[in-house]
Amino acid sequence: MTETRDDTFVSGYLLYLLAASSEEASAQFHDHIRAQGLRVPEWRVLACLVDNDAMMITRLAKLSLMEQSRMTRIVDQMDARGLVTRVADAKDKRRVRVRLTDAGRALAESLVTDARTHEARLLSALADTDAARIKGVLRTLLDVLDRPAEGA
Repeated sequence: MTETRDDTFVSGYLLYLLAASSEEASAQFHDHIRAQGLRVPEWRVLACLVDNDAMMITRLAKLSLMEQSRMTRIVDQMDARGLVTRVADAKDKRRVRVRLTDAGRALAESLVTDARTHEARLLSALADTDAARIKGVLRTLLDVLDRPAEGA
């Protein structure tokens, strides 16, 4: 990353700071994901399903930061590879949920352990209270951004 002066607009702009931090941190872990034979969207699906198995495609797409049509294609590919499977919703057979297979769960759990280690390494430069505050503030920001804008 190139150096920027501390008093420039960009160096203090929240959206830049969020994007640049995410880009750098994600790039490091994404290299690890690719070395495991996965693409980043597949990793996102595994990460979402590891704690919330049997998700609807719409919810999975939102959490994975993908459009629904792209998510459907990713799930198709992962299904063909034996990482996930589609199951009918118990309450409404017209709805389909995505579940991890045993192989998908084993891979997801292993990669989540790796992701936690990576996160801990990133956050080790911060005090524990700083890391907790950053996560809390980002969750609050996401909640605020998820609400409809006033007057919209």
